Amino acid sequence: MPVFAVKTTASQEQTVASMIANREEEAIHAVLAPDALTSYVMVEADDSSIIQRVMDEIPHARSLVPGKSSITEVEHFLSPKPDVEGIAENDIVELIAGPFKGEKAQVQRIDEGKDQVTVELYEATVPIPVTVRGDQIRVLDSDER
Repeated sequence: MPVFAVKTTASQEQTVASMIANREEEAIHAVLAPDALTSYVMVEADDSSIIQRVMDEIPHARSLVPGKSSITEVEHFLSPKPDVEGIAENDIVELIAGPFKGEKAQVQRIDEGKDQVTVELYEATVPIPVTVRGDQIRVLDSDER
């Protein structure tokens, strides 16, 4: 089944994807609007003419990109990226959520299976390891750079 790319207005990918998905078209099988791909929506359909017809009635859908792709070319958008990817031990991070929001810390241990990071706060009088989710920190300085 071919996959077609639809060009959209910036920041309207989710809107266009949900409008296409809500259409009762049997020839449209799947719609994908990955966060990593801005201004584009991927649509799996039988034929491009069906997508063109649907696009005429959807605001923010700009154009259909010429050509078609296979599912293998968009497969990497289907698996979620772990939040702890790109974080290494001894990195300097800032906590962006939770009770220690705004605090700076150093990464002590990474648990990729649970998507958690154990950090040690800089300004704490007693060094206490704190375990937080990977999406609650932002890397400020990395040894890898």
